[in-house]
This record gives sequence, C-alpha cells and structure tokens, in this order.
Amino acid sequence: MRAAVLAAPGHAAVEERPLPEPAAGEVLVHVEGCGVCGSSLPVWEGRPWFEYPVAPGAPGHEVWGRTTDGRRVTGLSAHGFAAVDVLREDELVELPPELDDVPFPGEALGCAVNVVRRAQVRPGHEVAVVGMGFLGSTIARLLELRGARVTPVRRDDEPDGPFERVIEAAGTQAALDAASALVSTGGLLVIAGFHQDGPRTVDLQSWNWRGIDVVNAHERDRRRSVAGIRESVRLAAAGELDVAALVTHRFGLDELDLAFAAASHRGPGFLKAVVCP
Repeated sequence: MRAAVLAAPGHAAVEERPLPEPAAGEVLVHVEGCGVCGSSLPVWEGRPWFEYPVAPGAPGHEVWGRTTDGRRVTGLSAHGFAAVDVLREDELVELPPELDDVPFPGEALGCAVNVVRRAQVRPGHEVAVVGMGFLGSTIARLLELRGARVTPVRRDDEPDGPFERVIEAAGTQAALDAASALVSTGGLLVIAGFHQDGPRTVDLQSWNWRGIDVVNAHERDRRRSVAGIRESVRLAAAGELDVAALVTHRFGLDELDLAFAAASHRGPGFLKAVVCP
C-alpha cells in the first residue's frame, strides 16, 4: 500500500509499505480521506522532542473510509495518511447513506462535540468563541443548536464582553489572553485550542479576582471520544451540521506537505484540509 512518511520537519514522502495485519478486535479500513489536525502541525514543523521519521501514516488521526466488508466508517485512528489503516472495531462509527458523498473527519468533529459538552452550555447562555477556524466554527454551530447566543471572535476583533462562557479554540497565547479577558465574574473559560508549541502564561491574579472556572476540554477517554463522533454523525445525517462546508481544501497523499502548509498558513476561506489517497 501507499503511505506517507514524515521523514524530517517539513518533508513527507509517499512510500510503498506492506499492508498492516489487523489483530483481534481490529479491522482494515481502506482510507477515503484523513483530515489535517492543528495539533499535528508541530510534528510537521519540527520540535526538539520529536524523532524522525515518524511511523507510516502518522500523525493522521481524522480518518474515514470503508472496511473490507463494505461499511463506510469513521473512528479513532493514528496512521490515516495512507491508503489503508487499522482501527479497532469498538472505535468505529458507521456513516449512514445520508453522508455517502460527504468527507467526514470524524475525530475532529467528535472533539468539537465533547468541547461543547464540557462547556455545560444551556439555552440562552451568552458564549464567545475565540478563534473561528474549523474547530471554532464547528463549536459555534453546535452551540447554536443548544440554543446559546454565540459571538464569534476573530483575530483583531474587540467584542463587547463579558460573557458567561468563553471558548478558546485557536491554541495561541494571544487567543488565550483574549479569551481570558472576556470571561465574566463567576463565568467559565473553556480551553479547546491545541497548545502544543511550549508553555503558556496566564493572568492568575485576574482569574482569582473574578473567581472564574477553567475547563481543559481535551478528551482522553476514548469511549467519550467515540461517543462524540457518534453524536456528530447523528447531527450531520439529520442536516443540522453541514460538514461539507467545513472541509475547504483537498489534497492528494503525495501533497501532504502542501496540506500541512495550507493548515499552517490558513489563508482566506481556509477551515480544514483533508488528504485523500
């Protein structure tokens, strides 16, 4: 099979590799596509703590495709930048016929579902979402479905606050500072952005003074991750979540570097890049 191998920072190459052999409880998935996650950018850019080459297909984890018995699925993966991947049967979510032509980076969508769950948003809540890329845009739509009043906050915006709930979805120091400043006294700050490029500082004096709660909304319970994916599938099949509109850029497997570059630069109109073998 063909698999992309990130051989060095900023350099991926497609290689021929043996088909993986699924163990008990695993299935082969012929990959239709895999999303490029913002959390994977540091691996592509290079950091002192990473070792290269990375495993074939890594760090692709937003995969969808078809099992060998014909089911169209998404789920939890780790080597999705390849023609074939191996997923656990109990970490698969089947995609219904309503989504047959829709690219579906399920792990990313499930992540957004779980962020909103952790934010404990109720109808009528005033919520600011700082960072309106793929994650922030998906979160904003899910908040609307819950009956919240949503204020999107993009770079250089100066919204009128404060807000009962603020969700930071950009993963930068500037976004964290902006989100922190918008939380009302006794409100909730939800950190959904991927902060992977080093330590962050916070104005703890201000946090203390306002008595705010802070939630790190990154889910590490794989069962909850699968439940989030399942809910995103339900919403998309019902027409409440327009996934196709969130996937804005497509690349071939041999264009993985271009896909990562697009995700890094985030030009006009960019929300999500996917790589299709």
